[in-house]
Amino acid sequence: MDRYVVKRPPGEAGGGGKRPRPAEPPSGQPPWQEIRAEGLNCDYRLLFGKAEADEIFQRLEEEVEYFEGEMTKLHVFGKWHDIPRKQVTYGDPELTYTYSGVTFSPKPWIPVLNRIRDRIALDTGHTFNFVLINRYKDGGDHIGEHRDDERELVPRSPIASVSFGACRDFVFRHCDSRGKNATRHMKPIKLQLAHGSLLMMKYPTNVYWYHSLPIRKRVLAPRINLTFRKVMTVAKK
Repeated sequence: MDRYVVKRPPGEAGGGGKRPRPAEPPSGQPPWQEIRAEGLNCDYRLLFGKAEADEIFQRLEEEVEYFEGEMTKLHVFGKWHDIPRKQVTYGDPELTYTYSGVTFSPKPWIPVLNRIRDRIALDTGHTFNFVLINRYKDGGDHIGEHRDDERELVPRSPIASVSFGACRDFVFRHCDSRGKNATRHMKPIKLQLAHGSLLMMKYPTNVYWYHSLPIRKRVLAPRINLTFRKVMTVAKK
């Protein structure tokens, strides 16, 4: 279990993998750490140093405009529920994204989001046209187990998850080991995603693994998470 736990490396030294990668980070940046299990394929590292992460976090707090009203509810198991966090989408025009019974239309890109998106592209070679932003005011805000497998996503495309603010437990659970009817016994994998970090969730992670951000009452500070996605236009029926 411990080998899956990702923590912020001290300074520029990384606890990172020695396996070769197609592209190494520029000199002076923390190395990528590989997170692997059956059907789980993720890479993690710090994307921004503390000073830059602090600045970006402050800009996000000041400039991001979250959804209000009916857009703050989700349809789960036949009932409508208030989202236990703030949420909004930004992206290219004409795109939509449907999640738990609600179709989201993105707001236009703003400079701070373009700055993060450009850094991801520079470091990974992947470009994204859509971002879902979740703001957790403290450890009481949360998100339940789910997979990012909506039909609008480009097949087999990665999802880039960037975190700012408080460190929270981020838990993966294999689809065969969930609930009372689990057919296998596989331990959940718990990550701790640092302020300014990037987690690349690559295929086939969202086929086999659910992920969640559980309630953690001891966490008193806010966290902002941005999941950048490759979304395609879906023809209306």
